[in-house]
Amino acid sequence: MEHLSHQDVVNLFLMLAAMLLLARVFAEIAQKFKQPAVVGELLAGILLGPTILGTFFPEFHETLFMSNPNANLALDGFVQIAVVLLLFIAGLEVELHLVWSQGKSALSISLLGLVVPFVLGFVFPYYFPEFFGLAEGDRLLFSLFMGTAMSITALPVVVRILMDLDLFKTKMGMLIVASAMVNDIIGWLIFSVILSFMGKAGNLSLMQTIGITLLFTFFMLTIGKFIINKALPWINKKLAWPGGVLSLSMAFCFMAAAFTEWLGIHAIFGAFLLGVALGDSEHMSERAKEIVHQFINNIFAPLFFVSIGLKINFFTNFDLLLTLAILVISFAGKIVGSGFGAYKGGFNVKESLAVGFGMNARGAMEIILGLIALENGLIGEKLFVALVIMAIVTSMSSGPLMKWSLKAAKEEQAAAT
Repeated sequence: MEHLSHQDVVNLFLMLAAMLLLARVFAEIAQKFKQPAVVGELLAGILLGPTILGTFFPEFHETLFMSNPNANLALDGFVQIAVVLLLFIAGLEVELHLVWSQGKSALSISLLGLVVPFVLGFVFPYYFPEFFGLAEGDRLLFSLFMGTAMSITALPVVVRILMDLDLFKTKMGMLIVASAMVNDIIGWLIFSVILSFMGKAGNLSLMQTIGITLLFTFFMLTIGKFIINKALPWINKKLAWPGGVLSLSMAFCFMAAAFTEWLGIHAIFGAFLLGVALGDSEHMSERAKEIVHQFINNIFAPLFFVSIGLKINFFTNFDLLLTLAILVISFAGKIVGSGFGAYKGGFNVKESLAVGFGMNARGAMEIILGLIALENGLIGEKLFVALVIMAIVTSMSSGPLMKWSLKAAKEEQAAAT
């Protein structure tokens, strides 16, 4: 039986220490500049990876991150867990009753905010595959992935931006959050189906995989949610708090992740759905959610985002035209689609623009999506770098652009009265 050698263990601990330390330092710096912590954590990874450390101190970079394949394999295990837990807490943010309460308006914004960017993201890569970096492989699958990548919104980033702008509890805030929830569930379902098209479905046929995925989604959002809601009061009463909720929620998160990974659609989808079912329970207190969030956001999330920078040289893989094209498609698709949906729902032009800007935040979700596609050979490194830059730019710009458009809307209303 193989095991980590003494040197492997030393290297693994040093890698984890370096990643967590630098992630914390840069996250604090990013927050000082009113930016999401994820931006600082990504910069920490770029600094530790081949882009900076590997270029200027190649021997030190080689010793710390490249000399022990077994330690790197163990680190990959940590990163896989981090991805699953990140989608789990993204699911916890979803409140299904909020989606139903917003009704047609949320559905209109989320569907248009999904369809328009999906079409733009699909059409351009389909007709210009070489420009977008498809060297070999299925052009249809590649274009479907690009459409999905352009259409998913990062719910945790959206919630944070709305809280910062003091809009979370307003009608517009609730509408944006509800729309982002619907958007995310449909987007991840599409992406799961794309992965099954790539032959990740094991012994099951494609139709079996899709059918079971839809059944599992329906089960988790109805019967599964009901069972969790009935079991939580007993767990809170009989087991140590918050240990009981924490350990059992993690255990069931990993079970759901294992099930969807076995299906061949990726572990993250199971974790996301379990998070949705658990987070929507009236017995899952905000304090318990906060404990789970703190645990994952401050330990596992930094490891994942720093690991992005370790995988790729951002200088050598940076393509300006490709990055600009991705930015234009992402901004145009979300702002036009979600904005038009809001306009149809009764908002004026400036308010509709604010909704579009709010829905444009991509953040962690885009990066997770891109990394899975990269690891499965669906996209190349240049496109991955462009997607990471797009995720950062949209996350950083959503708040200020929303603020600007809402201020303009207020001034317009004041002038009219």
